[in-house]
Amino acid sequence: MARANRHYIPNCIWHITQRCHRRDFLLKFHKDKQNWLKWLFEAKKRFGLCILNYSITSNHIHLLVFGSKKNIISKSIQLVAGRTARDYNLRKKRKGAFWEDRYHATAVQSGLHLLRCLVYIDMNMVRTGVVTHPSDWAFCGYNEILKPSQRYTLIDFNHLISFCGYTDHDSFRESYKSLIDQEIKNKHFKRNPVWTESIACGNLEFIEKIKDLFGALARGRDVRLLSHDTYMVREDTEPYNAIFDTQKVALNLKNSQFFKEFL
Repeated sequence: MARANRHYIPNCIWHITQRCHRRDFLLKFHKDKQNWLKWLFEAKKRFGLCILNYSITSNHIHLLVFGSKKNIISKSIQLVAGRTARDYNLRKKRKGAFWEDRYHATAVQSGLHLLRCLVYIDMNMVRTGVVTHPSDWAFCGYNEILKPSQRYTLIDFNHLISFCGYTDHDSFRESYKSLIDQEIKNKHFKRNPVWTESIACGNLEFIEKIKDLFGALARGRDVRLLSHDTYMVREDTEPYNAIFDTQKVALNLKNSQFFKEFL
């Protein structure tokens, strides 16, 4: 399988999705989800990874991060994915791949679009019907955003609040809680492909900027208007449907990055 071109866009927010090999439920046990979080915390300490949100299911993960320096994101994903796989295989006396070869990355504009992405990530297990509210799922960022712990905090609140356009923690938390509650009230549980099939999401100015920065990688990709203020850049691909249906199709390879590639 050919490698995609290595690329790097500084000071960009990325929504990353990564799933288990063959869509297997390799993260179904709590101990393995906890282990993934442990190594994510280690990546934060070791490399200075700026984490904005996360969610772990039984067969895939969502990770929202800010990349300020080259290699931080790729090194962090190598560490977390590699150590999680190693620990699982050792415990289960298992051999073979734990993750799909590639992870998918979508550049997200700050402000309103970032807030929408936050909600989408935390609503993941509500969409699948596993829980009725994100607060009931221990392996997403919702509870940490609403009630941050004093120790082992993963989310960088100062960056998150600033990127979302707020100036203080209390107003941000209250607004975010309202957004989640409104999403549940309106029963907006459908999967939104913009967060898992595009290479960028934001207003038209942001999209054009990202396309220029991607250069040849974005050549031939369509810019699509999703609403009056939201655009995405993508090409016609098979959709990402890695929830719990083992019959659904794979991530599009052209929109994805290998573990060792730079963001």
